[in-house]
Amino acid sequence: MPHYDLVIVGTGSGNSILDPRFAGWKTAIVEKSVFGGTCLNVGCIPTKMFVHTADVAATPSVSARFGVDEELVHVRWRDVRDRIFGRIDPIAAGGREYRLNHQDNANLTVYEGEGRFTGHKELTVSLPDRTETITADRFVLAAGGRPVVPDLEGLDQVEFHTSDSIMRLDELPARLVIMGSGFVAAEFAHVFASLGVRVTVLARSGALLRNEDEDVSARFTELAGQRFDVRLNRKALRARKTETGIALDLDDGETVEGDQLLIAIGRRPNSDLLDVAATGVDTVDSGHVKVDSYQQTSVEGIYALGDLSSRYELKHVANHEARVVQHNLLHPDERVRSDHRFVPHAVFSSPQIASVGLTEQQARQRGLKYTTSKQDYAGIAYGWAMEDTSGFAKLLADPDTGQLLGAHIIGPEAATVIQPLVQAMSFGVDAHTMARGQYWIHPAIPELVENALLNLDVPRPAR
Repeated sequence: MPHYDLVIVGTGSGNSILDPRFAGWKTAIVEKSVFGGTCLNVGCIPTKMFVHTADVAATPSVSARFGVDEELVHVRWRDVRDRIFGRIDPIAAGGREYRLNHQDNANLTVYEGEGRFTGHKELTVSLPDRTETITADRFVLAAGGRPVVPDLEGLDQVEFHTSDSIMRLDELPARLVIMGSGFVAAEFAHVFASLGVRVTVLARSGALLRNEDEDVSARFTELAGQRFDVRLNRKALRARKTETGIALDLDDGETVEGDQLLIAIGRRPNSDLLDVAATGVDTVDSGHVKVDSYQQTSVEGIYALGDLSSRYELKHVANHEARVVQHNLLHPDERVRSDHRFVPHAVFSSPQIASVGLTEQQARQRGLKYTTSKQDYAGIAYGWAMEDTSGFAKLLADPDTGQLLGAHIIGPEAATVIQPLVQAMSFGVDAHTMARGQYWIHPAIPELVENALLNLDVPRPAR
């Protein structure tokens, strides 16, 4: 039974841990699928490449307001797809070759199979031609998550897709039904609708992106209803085949049909596939592996990171946690903690959405004192240039200290425009100082942030 100093399960952010400082360690990597993890292969990177393509394709739909008449003549779907994965797939293959060739670690063994704990710090890997059980002093669990598939009558009898497969379709469908109302559903609805597909979005709740700030969610739901066939407060009772594709029978007696079906109702961590309980690792109700601030699990020497353990399920969080784990493995007497105070996220739909900190509903639920401000894109010069009449920034701040509690933006380049606010919150810069203590380029989009800060009713800090 091979024994290692360190075993890493998963090659997303976990693959970045091993560097030349581990050259003297006997190490192993276990990967059941493609090197690079969710973000590289089926998540943030290819989806954003599709989103940018969609943004380009959507230009004719709004060009007339600028006095420019355009039309979308044709979408070469296979060219779109192959441009994206023609870049992604070689990167994944290169990551695999890098590890197989031991370019950093001569004492590294790569196991290409699915691992499952069968005892305390004992992992059994199912390989193509055999199973092998390995042990280690230390484990890093970075096995990610997977899409949730609902228990829906008839679903096992129809063809459907998740985010893992929808981007590799051979043909662009004429009609797409999306089951779900979160960020995956929002992004793919934008992508396919921009490419000429008739999109139906089926949501069990009364709003899309309901975990965003309530004003942002309401505005996005309103705008989505102008682009897609949005069915709110609907539940699918059964799925069935039709002559041209699929149909979902709903609880209101109506039926929605499409050529393809995308299931986008959420994701779940792969802790059950790893059977982490067999090695004594605890999980929380959601299935995420429980970790402390050092990213260590309930078992000494076993760390976890990324979607397997993090409720954020964001690549930038996984990368941060991987750096923390790497440091703590190399310097066990000088461990550092993860910093999850101000984690931003973005939804790359149209319009874009970005958020950091508390929503207004969260502030209310916690009984916090707060003041808010809003600034419309329509109120800044570059907003006039873009003819944007729907986007805005919304800020929450402590009325006594001026410290920002939350920031939420819906509109063009939101994911970029929010970054100064992430910095302000991370480094404790109050709203008054943030607004008046620096120049803001005129007439650029960040004036949206400047004006939102100036609109906050907060005190001037004492000097």
